[in-house]
Amino acid sequence: MKKISFESLIIGEDANYIAVNKPPYLSSLDDRHDPVSLLSLAKGYDENLQLCHRLDKETSGILILSKNAEAYRNLSMQLEKRVVLKIYHAIADGVHDFKEDVVNVPLKTLAKGIVRVDTREGKEATTVFKTLEAYRYHTLLGCFPLSGRMHQIRVHAAWMKAPLCGDETYGGKPLFLSAYKKQYNLKEGDDELPIIKRVALHAKSFRFRTLNGDELGWEAPYPKDFKVAVNQLRKFTH
Repeated sequence: MKKISFESLIIGEDANYIAVNKPPYLSSLDDRHDPVSLLSLAKGYDENLQLCHRLDKETSGILILSKNAEAYRNLSMQLEKRVVLKIYHAIADGVHDFKEDVVNVPLKTLAKGIVRVDTREGKEATTVFKTLEAYRYHTLLGCFPLSGRMHQIRVHAAWMKAPLCGDETYGGKPLFLSAYKKQYNLKEGDDELPIIKRVALHAKSFRFRTLNGDELGWEAPYPKDFKVAVNQLRKFTH
């Protein structure tokens, strides 16, 4: 990954919080396999910054950092009480007509970070899914997690028979342009690359209450790979 400046990631700021748009493939927290993380970039910018929540390494999108301990506690309590509004966008396999469909199935984390539905030993988890745009073979989803379990959106989407593109861990398939373009030609000996080379999931927006009770929120624009994928799919809506 090319060198990233923390300033280039900032999409919003007030007296107590900074919102950033995390690029894909950047770890939220320090990772022994990767010398650079969002947290390390933040600390280099201001050592008082604390990450209030996290995203999977492949997932792009909005993250909120606090500038002081009181602000951190304020948002942590809201996350614990599930009173923040988080919206994710995802590209799913198949054509689906979700109208704020609620998935309320418990999840259990297994070895090596794999998550499964487990109605006996799993922890309660709820996600709401809404169709935003439907294409010929895929769907752009709005995903509203009401809890914060690991891989929750990915597993719940697969439960709804709408696994996310590129999410081979949970049944998703790579998104190839050749599925839409029948005259798609590759040079001899070349392998086709997916339009998006990761799990097609982006944290779009985050809304919460400030220390004085005012509502505050920001939106994170799509990164290049997600934007390219959506723009390509929009050419094929039938």
